[in-house]
Amino acid sequence: MNIAIFGGSFDPVHIGHEKIINELSKISYIHKLIVVPTYLNPFKKRYHLHPTDRFEILEHMYDVNPNILISDFEINREEATPSIITVEHYKEYYKPKKIYLIIGSDNLKNIHLWNEFDKLNELVEFIVVNRDGYEVKNDIIQFKTINMNINISSSSLRDKLDIKYIPKKIQKKVTDIWNKELKKL
Repeated sequence: MNIAIFGGSFDPVHIGHEKIINELSKISYIHKLIVVPTYLNPFKKRYHLHPTDRFEILEHMYDVNPNILISDFEINREEATPSIITVEHYKEYYKPKKIYLIIGSDNLKNIHLWNEFDKLNELVEFIVVNRDGYEVKNDIIQFKTINMNINISSSSLRDKLDIKYIPKKIQKKVTDIWNKELKKL
């Protein structure tokens, strides 16, 4: 069995994430896709939508696909969790033949700064998802590429929630949670 791990803040989940997850679920050499929303990205100081809300939103999106697991592993740790810890956890749990780690092309520039990068690089094969404005070139790792060229980011959505970038299935849920969070500020 081969697994693929796609981690991220998903803060908020948008149509780019949906497209990536849908494409990854169609790749024949990936038998189980594990989507892992972070509690807190190790390179960030805070989140906008609460981790359990982001988990519930993703779970709602993919509740009928048995090959996609929405994981609360990092959220349950209640701390920023480096990718190496998540990879080691799922390596032990599934004992896969191969582990793919999905990253955006925007991560290539600083991938060598990731916690225990050398060990991570030995354990996984990277799959890089193209993103407009970022060069898909790197001398540090070898990787497969998925050409998506999605020009949307959660950071730009956090400034102003534009519902057209939220998948239809979760628009109401995201809007309700978003409005609830804004009232707290």
